[in-house]
Amino acid sequence: MFEGRPISFRPGETLAGALMVAGVVDFRQTPTSGTVRGPWCLMGICYECLLRIDGRDNQRACMTDTRPGMTVERQIGARRDAAGDGG
Repeated sequence: MFEGRPISFRPGETLAGALMVAGVVDFRQTPTSGTVRGPWCLMGICYECLLRIDGRDNQRACMTDTRPGMTVERQIGARRDAAGDGG
């Protein structure tokens, strides 16, 4: 689910790929200007595809394989979660 919307995917597909096929290209916002950001490099280098996945902030959608039951949300900027990830 992406923000309450069911998203179809194929086995082995990355979350970034599945979301882009579904028409979702704005994954997060910059905190200062509110500019929307989305996947850029698709190989885990640029961090433009950060999302909140299953309650954890700062997860790279391009490096995350899809799986049934995922809960995915946009986030604003890079954040720290309870596990101390992000920055």
